[in-house]
Amino acid sequence: MATYKLVATAAMGLESIVAREVKDLGYETTVENGKIFFEGDELAIVKANMWLRTADRVKIVMGEFNAYSFDQLFEGTKAIPWETLMAVDAAFPVSGKSVKSKLYSVPDCQSIVKKAIVERMKAAYKRMSFLEESGPTYKIEVAIRNDKVTLTVDTSGAGLHKRGYRTGQGEAPLKETMAAALIKLTNWRPDRPFHDPFCGSGTIPIEAALIGQNIAPGFNREFISEEWPIIPGSIWDKVREDAEAAANYDQPLEIYGTDVDHKMIEVAKENAIEAGLGDLIQFKQMQVKDFTADNDYGVIVGNPPYGERIGEEEEVEKMYRDMGQVFEQYPTWSKYIITSHPHFEDLYGKKATKKRKLFNGFIRTDYYQYFGQRPKRKND
Repeated sequence: MATYKLVATAAMGLESIVAREVKDLGYETTVENGKIFFEGDELAIVKANMWLRTADRVKIVMGEFNAYSFDQLFEGTKAIPWETLMAVDAAFPVSGKSVKSKLYSVPDCQSIVKKAIVERMKAAYKRMSFLEESGPTYKIEVAIRNDKVTLTVDTSGAGLHKRGYRTGQGEAPLKETMAAALIKLTNWRPDRPFHDPFCGSGTIPIEAALIGQNIAPGFNREFISEEWPIIPGSIWDKVREDAEAAANYDQPLEIYGTDVDHKMIEVAKENAIEAGLGDLIQFKQMQVKDFTADNDYGVIVGNPPYGERIGEEEEVEKMYRDMGQVFEQYPTWSKYIITSHPHFEDLYGKKATKKRKLFNGFIRTDYYQYFGQRPKRKND
């Protein structure tokens, strides 16, 4: 097996969580903004795609070099042994981006990278004519920042947030990867109650159930690199078998999702059924002010409306006040709320124990964390 330089991409603010997930798979990491680098073989590629809950994609870093001219970009790209990854019939579309660099024309950069790879492949496979590109697809990206070129190949295909269970969604759906990260930033364990009072299409409760039963997030989907000859089908089969064996389907869970919109509750139920979790999560139409709980030491994770739409602000601010009043009646519960509203703590009526800056899509938000009372020990 070969060793590759791999990168798991992540939303800003989630790097440490993704790095922890990569380390849990057994790989050493180095972290930059939005990127977690690690080295591994074909098995590492498959395991990372199957198991990373909070990463956006897994890519192979094919090469890095500085380029200040199109000639340097061409020669640097051509020097990379693309034939070790791609067969002669490989299809390889090239996308690109450029930030603060002399080579700022992205279409020109894409075209030159494509041309250089074609030249390299023709020489490697002793072809005089054009390459057919009728085989498996390798999505190549040329990214230039401060004149440093990074060439990567995407191993995931559709983003890792696409778990394969979403049959419907609301107007501003939370990405599955972000939902998983919000849960991983809490103190929740599968033996504690879990409640999302703004569940929308059910993403947070569904991700909680997947985490609670240790079900691999990539179990029910396909990946672009499954078509690649360099990764034998036997590796994919083995990783899926191991994932099936690792799942704890007998773990009892107490997970609730409520929302004011009865239509979204129906969508959430359908999504949970599609994920194979229909019996595990209890969905119900309810306003947050009507929240009740019979048990102690539960965890609330919520992504409420932020009040950014015209005419919504007053209603949202009232809801934040209601939330603070009702949640205060449950001192043993821990509450975690993500919002971009600048005065959330004032409206909620209490300073958060901790808060963390996160980006929900392109919206800068804070994740307000209110820790509940700890259970008393028997000797206390």
